[in-house]
Amino acid sequence: MVSQGTVSNTKNRYFDGGLERALYERPRPGARPKIDGEVEARLTTIACSQAPEGRKRWTLRLLAKRLVELELVDSISHEAVRQAIKKTTSNPG
Repeated sequence: MVSQGTVSNTKNRYFDGGLERALYERPRPGARPKIDGEVEARLTTIACSQAPEGRKRWTLRLLAKRLVELELVDSISHEAVRQAIKKTTSNPG
C-alpha cells in the first residue's frame, strides 16, 4: 500500500520536472562513506588476523589506526570501524 503523501510527492515531482524527476530521487547531501567495499574487505581481513605483538586481540582503535597506516583511509573513527564490523557480523576477537 502506498501512502497518500507518497502519491502527492510523486505527482508534484512529475509536474516540476517530468517523468525522470518523478521516478528517480536526486542525490542526497552528506559525506560519502569512508568505508567502501574494498576497505571493508581489508578491515575484515585485518580484524580476523593475528593481533599486534603484545596484544591479545584487535581493538576498534587499533583497527582504525591500522587502516590509516595502510593508507586505506585518510582518517577514521573507531565508531565507524565498529559500525562496519557490526554490519559484516565479523568478530574481531
